[in-house]
Amino acid sequence: MRSMLYSKIHRARITGTQLDYEGSVAIAPELLQQADILPHEEVHILNVNNGARFTTYAIRGQSGQIELRGAAARLAMPGDIVIILTYHQMSEEEALLRTPKILYVDENNRIKPPNTASA
Repeated sequence: MRSMLYSKIHRARITGTQLDYEGSVAIAPELLQQADILPHEEVHILNVNNGARFTTYAIRGQSGQIELRGAAARLAMPGDIVIILTYHQMSEEEALLRTPKILYVDENNRIKPPNTASA
């Protein structure tokens, strides 16, 4: 089995933080659905602004929301740009055939077409 990139939300913006929470990242429901991320699924978050990389779990947020909660709230500030990744275990045969789901979002965390995305 290989651990392969399954989905990616590219350059989302942190909309808020809540330190006094048991922990997670609230992600807009439309992003969860399109990236095929389930509530309570492990996600890896890469903060483009400060280089922090951490793991937490996803919960359903409100439209446009990317909010860090609990200890993760100390690793980003509202406005920071993040990349949210999921990985799945799959056989080598599956890995060779699968293309990860990659979502590009604008400054309001709305999905935009890939051809308008900046890397």
